[in-house]
Amino acid sequence: MFTMLPAKYSSVIVFFTTFWFYATLTHGSGFSHSTILDPHGKYNLKWRFDRRTITFEIEVETRGYIGFGLSPNGAMASSDIVIGGVTDGTPYLQESTVRVIWAYHSEDVGPSGPMYHGVNRGRKSMRLLDPGSKANISSEMDFFNLQNINVPVPFKDTTYWCQIFKIQEVQKKHHIIRIEPLIQRGHENLVHHILLYQCDSTLNESELKAGHECYHPNMPDSFLTCETIVFAWAIGGEGFTYPPHVGLSIGTSIDPVYVLMEVHYDNPAFQKGVVDSSGLRLFYTPELRQYDAGVIETGVWVSLYHMLPPGMQEYISEGHCTRECLQESLGQEMPSGVRVFAVLMHAHLAGRAIRTRHFRGQEELQPLSHDEEFDFNFQEFQLLKDERLLLPGDNLITECKYTTKDRQNMTWGGLTTRDEMCLSYLLYYPRVNLARCESLPEIIGQLKFIGVKEIQVPVTTWPFMIKSPKKYSSLSFTEAMDKYRWSKNRGKSFNQMVLQLPMNVRCSKWGQDEWSIQGTIVSPPEVKSEVKPPSTMCRSASEPHSGVVLLFTMCLTYSIVQTCLSL
Repeated sequence: MFTMLPAKYSSVIVFFTTFWFYATLTHGSGFSHSTILDPHGKYNLKWRFDRRTITFEIEVETRGYIGFGLSPNGAMASSDIVIGGVTDGTPYLQESTVRVIWAYHSEDVGPSGPMYHGVNRGRKSMRLLDPGSKANISSEMDFFNLQNINVPVPFKDTTYWCQIFKIQEVQKKHHIIRIEPLIQRGHENLVHHILLYQCDSTLNESELKAGHECYHPNMPDSFLTCETIVFAWAIGGEGFTYPPHVGLSIGTSIDPVYVLMEVHYDNPAFQKGVVDSSGLRLFYTPELRQYDAGVIETGVWVSLYHMLPPGMQEYISEGHCTRECLQESLGQEMPSGVRVFAVLMHAHLAGRAIRTRHFRGQEELQPLSHDEEFDFNFQEFQLLKDERLLLPGDNLITECKYTTKDRQNMTWGGLTTRDEMCLSYLLYYPRVNLARCESLPEIIGQLKFIGVKEIQVPVTTWPFMIKSPKKYSSLSFTEAMDKYRWSKNRGKSFNQMVLQLPMNVRCSKWGQDEWSIQGTIVSPPEVKSEVKPPSTMCRSASEPHSGVVLLFTMCLTYSIVQTCLSL
């Protein structure tokens, strides 16, 4: 049955494919999440969820059809899609058998089916079952903005723009308790992510004057001092509220003074003359929480010694936060352990999946976090459903899966998006003096794999040079690795060998200080059995399995009347 409803009402569509879409009449809003999907602000998606259902509400400014779907990879193939609209006052619905994909058109579906949507389409990665962070911010709470001013977005597909800002000066300790994106209206799809890095606190304030493209040969040297991520927002992401007992400290001698803000602009349509003034808003208060939040960078130490062969459908890297590092640092700083409450997993364009694995003794616990459909353009701190205790003597493995099947040369660990990283950033409390807990496989074993016998000493250049055998003589080690004739089988054998190599431990404090364990060589721990991430069940535990149930609301917004579909 189809019905016409007045504005502010919404109802439901029901259909059956590989799973069920089920719903019921709803009034008002009550949606805890929302996002704009298109660059013109016309396509608005809202949703909420509980243990049994996900409820969507879609409002689109169009007099034609609306398309919405759930996709494993952002493409229409293998997606669950619904198309609906209103013709001559009668709602209609078409169906076919998760990054969210969307589309709309200015005309309704005709007898031959929907017309091609053209540029009015897109995809957006979202975590629909993210616990989220509720905002409870007084309108009188102080805030400061870190905001670009009239940045001319270059006439190219992708730009990374960086600028250093000074944190708000305060006379005594304060806590930052919420951070929100400030995205210029109409630029919701232009700004793909914003990262904040803590910089050297002794920078000259003249460094604050102008921005520059990141990862560029002519970028200011000061950018290289900004390494530890303090916060991250990505397209589709919402503001982040710290738990009520935790805050990000500012105003003390060990707190950030300067931060670098990196903004990724995505301009696939090569728009000209675009000027952007997006950024972040940080809310802070003198009413201190019980704990200071800290950030630990874990994973693979960013270096050329982290390398991926070309032509690989899957290649796995592991970065270890070793029990030796956590035993020394937490044993001295916080013997009772720290509690992790959010995780950001970070890789670059070759990344496909990331897990942050957690071990205690010989037992593997459930992963701290995992993302089996990693999207480089959707990276943000994921709030854990339950805080996780991290004890002295525990160890973590950040496991990254990559694909290099379309690449002809080696992929190196590094800063640019064509380089790679494998990192997990842990938000935790109480804050301790541990900035990085990482590892790096030894280089000698990797060079022996391709037949290198001797390097030139003393080392006077970087990358260092090979002495023998003759075929690699006078080549840098990176050139030698590229010269090697890689195949899928050789790449697989190399991967298996690297995962068993002794590794160099990185265990650093804030600034330039190190824990004594840093620089030692340890063997990777033996993993006797693997714990798989838990499945998310969209039903109560007592109910019989009958497929996934989604509560779905679709509304077509007109200037006066909101028309909804009911079946």
